[in-house]
Amino acid sequence: MELRHLRYFIAVAEEGSFSNAAERRLHTAQPSLSRQMRDLEQEVGVKLLERKARGVGLTAAGQVFFDHARLVLMQLDAAGEAARRAEQAPRPGFVVGFLAGQEVVWLSETLRILREEAPDVDVTISSLSSPELANALMQGRMDAALLRHETETSGLAFKFLLKEPMLVIVPATHRLARQKSISPQDLARETLIAASTKLAPVVRATIKEYATRNGLALNRTYDAENLSAGMSLVASTGAVALLPSYVTNVLIPGVVARPLQGEPPTVDLMLGYNKSNTSPLLKRFLARTDDLVAAIQKKPKTTAAADGVTAKPRARLTVPRDPRGGAKLLSKS
Repeated sequence: MELRHLRYFIAVAEEGSFSNAAERRLHTAQPSLSRQMRDLEQEVGVKLLERKARGVGLTAAGQVFFDHARLVLMQLDAAGEAARRAEQAPRPGFVVGFLAGQEVVWLSETLRILREEAPDVDVTISSLSSPELANALMQGRMDAALLRHETETSGLAFKFLLKEPMLVIVPATHRLARQKSISPQDLARETLIAASTKLAPVVRATIKEYATRNGLALNRTYDAENLSAGMSLVASTGAVALLPSYVTNVLIPGVVARPLQGEPPTVDLMLGYNKSNTSPLLKRFLARTDDLVAAIQKKPKTTAAADGVTAKPRARLTVPRDPRGGAKLLSKS
């Protein structure tokens, strides 16, 4: 078995199609790719892929192999990056990442603490999906990140910040928008838009468990790749979505948020970092995690969060992008 077999297999699994994987991801001929996958299945000794009416899917054994294969490649990338970093001088500055949309809630207090601890250090902000943040931490491209407790990681540590209840996001004209809260029975007639398996696996698993427990149907036609995509799908398709409560800070026009009755599903927000990171500033920042959470919990609820009103258009601040992929903020004033 060679590493290219794993890369080819992951591409086919994520694309759900031999032809798409061959053309878009691997730039190889489809017959050659099919042979590589047959060789891989022969090497492993079980069937990993099965053809379906539309494309190709994973067998039960294939799903298990997929999870391990992806972790192997992530560990390999992290190992290479760690080796290169060992040859380099310590990088100045501090890079912190946020789940897309969470910076609205956490950025100002995070910057306040970092400025108090190191007023002369340049801080770079990056907004990504949770798995992308975890990968950046493993590769040493980021010092700390607010993300989910990703399981497919190596060498990372996580500090619990808080639990986020899931809210129902519905079109403003939807029948459920007239209700102050929504029960599982209210959702029984609706189809839920699922979060992306690739970019939001923790949220997707939480939604799937809640839907199974309450007999709700998940929509397999649409996957929300990110927060804005989920809200856009709600607005355009008339379907509903379950999203973490911080969505109330970034609601788009045309949708509203409503709380769930009873005990809602929750997802944990964590502060992640690489255990091999020896940054003194990271150590001081981690020591003030309780201060950070306390400051956030003291903030007043937004109107949208409290009342579930329709979002209003708001001004947007454009920040110049740093070459490494984040917005650079000079903490020195």
